[in-house]
Amino acid sequence: MKCFRMHLLAAAGALLLAGNATANDSLWFGAKVGSLGIGVEGIWRPIPWLDFRAGINQFDYEDDGAQAGIAYNATLELQTTYATANFLFPISPMRLTVGAFDNGNEFVLESQEAAFYNVGGSTFSHDQVGTLRGRAWFDSPSPYVGIGFDFELVGRLGLNLDLGVLLQDEPLVSLSSDGSLANEPTFQDALENERQELLKETEDFKAWPVVSLGLHFNFL
Repeated sequence: MKCFRMHLLAAAGALLLAGNATANDSLWFGAKVGSLGIGVEGIWRPIPWLDFRAGINQFDYEDDGAQAGIAYNATLELQTTYATANFLFPISPMRLTVGAFDNGNEFVLESQEAAFYNVGGSTFSHDQVGTLRGRAWFDSPSPYVGIGFDFELVGRLGLNLDLGVLLQDEPLVSLSSDGSLANEPTFQDALENERQELLKETEDFKAWPVVSLGLHFNFL
């Protein structure tokens, strides 16, 4: 993953250097907000029907609720770095986008305190379980496909809309306990059953819908 992140950063650097070497109106910068969080983006358009984009998105969502029958305090930590190629349709604001994301999206879970927990179909006391801590994350890189629309507003200011899907594949899930039975084999079996239940519930996120709206500008 570190290697892929370095390639993305190198691509972003090359995009900026290439943009500086071309006409001023081929290089744009912008900010966006959407289902991947808040982001910044650079755009280089070397020819009228093709551009390259690189950027980063980040945001944390705090939530609580039941997962696999246990109440958790949860954080959805969104963090992605990406590079895309965009094929523009003539006489139209529409474009086709394909790319790759260094995917750092993950769910972090910590169980809410309760007198008893149903772990993997068996009931245990709070002292026996302690605090359950879970994490779900995804392999990287993750491919992206979508469509976009670029609209000119005034002067060197533009509006961008992106609709697509980030193909995250199956999540990887870990679950741990720090209670008095944490290292007991029977409890470990129950904990593994609970982890499998969490895995099933997070499989819905294999394909992450992407919707974003952004403003891009050229100030050179």
